[in-house]
Amino acid sequence: MPEARLASGFWVHAYMRRLSLFDIPAFVTAHGDDTAGAILIKLNTLDGQAKAFMRQYDLMTGARPWQVLADGIEADVDASIAKQRSFDSDLWVIEVEDRAGRHLLDEDGLSG
Repeated sequence: MPEARLASGFWVHAYMRRLSLFDIPAFVTAHGDDTAGAILIKLNTLDGQAKAFMRQYDLMTGARPWQVLADGIEADVDASIAKQRSFDSDLWVIEVEDRAGRHLLDEDGLSG
């Protein structure tokens, strides 16, 4: 039986709270569907570089690990995010700003 998934809006709220506990600034830059919208995390290291992460479903294990969608110059990562938004209006985009590159996606409860 497949694992029950949290509603997207609830997951985003919990993620934002977890980031705030570590004093990591984050902003919702695109509000997706509250129930089932996909979630994209943009990590801005405030040096002109960025990464975008999305969950990918692994058919072999059923896991949903975070994978790097785009990595490099922030403008290029933003273009990749805009492309994703152009065909998925239900997509959430969360921008995390941390010079040390912390995003917490590998923490318990947030990883795949």
